[in-house]
Amino acid sequence: MVPEKGSKMSSTVTKALALLDHFSEDDPEIGLSDLARRAGLDKATVHRMLNAMADSGLVEQTSSTKLYRLGAGVLRLARVRETVFPVTAVFQAALDRLSTATGETAHASLISGRALATIGFSESNRSNRVSLVAGEILPIHSTASGLSVLAFSSKDFVNKVLASPLSAKTKATVTDSDALQTSIAKASDNGFAIADQTNEEEVYGIAVPVFGSDGFACGALAVATPIHRMNDTLRGQIVQSLFDEVANTTFGIGGRVPTDFSTKIEKSLSKMGL
Repeated sequence: MVPEKGSKMSSTVTKALALLDHFSEDDPEIGLSDLARRAGLDKATVHRMLNAMADSGLVEQTSSTKLYRLGAGVLRLARVRETVFPVTAVFQAALDRLSTATGETAHASLISGRALATIGFSESNRSNRVSLVAGEILPIHSTASGLSVLAFSSKDFVNKVLASPLSAKTKATVTDSDALQTSIAKASDNGFAIADQTNEEEVYGIAVPVFGSDGFACGALAVATPIHRMNDTLRGQIVQSLFDEVANTTFGIGGRVPTDFSTKIEKSLSKMGL
């Protein structure tokens, strides 16, 4: 009976913390009913979870509108993490270089549970461009960033992600685990991953992994462009620019690039005539 109780407690905590994923720059404040609907939980359950997190400062309720928003506790934790794992400045510098080199929107993400959390971006200055939201949660199975992470993750993590419900974001989204394994293997061979309208219509993304101290992917750097601008020349330019940032970004956050990754880079660039 004890393991069952522990498992139930773990599930409750997971669901409670997952509520935080619904807050973003576009939706910084959310009402109880709306949050319950998004989470697929009843209002009473969500209310109890929010009250518990409010006690820890993770969320707070505005007195005027009664809407919920992220609390100061999140900021405190973010500052603690930045102290021991200073990623913001490292990633932003790489994103600015990528956007300048490619003329397209560059973004970075880190693993957050079974998804990716957007931690920074540098938008293209073109009028027709891909835009992102700070803190946006990205699915792993439908994005170039996600596929590049899975390609260089442990088997346990890959299995955990593929065992989760895989929803279709567009008509091109691959949700079959066997087909996804093929895409993951291709990304592993190439050193980069591609998402051709699999997460958002009319958007083409290319991503490379960023590695942690254990040599496994902890996040990704990506460049996204409207599909009508993608051609072989731009694709090669983006891949080259992304590869140029892998080592510096990884080392900048205290990570370690696998010894065979440079071989994958050389092989891919050679195939692309670069």
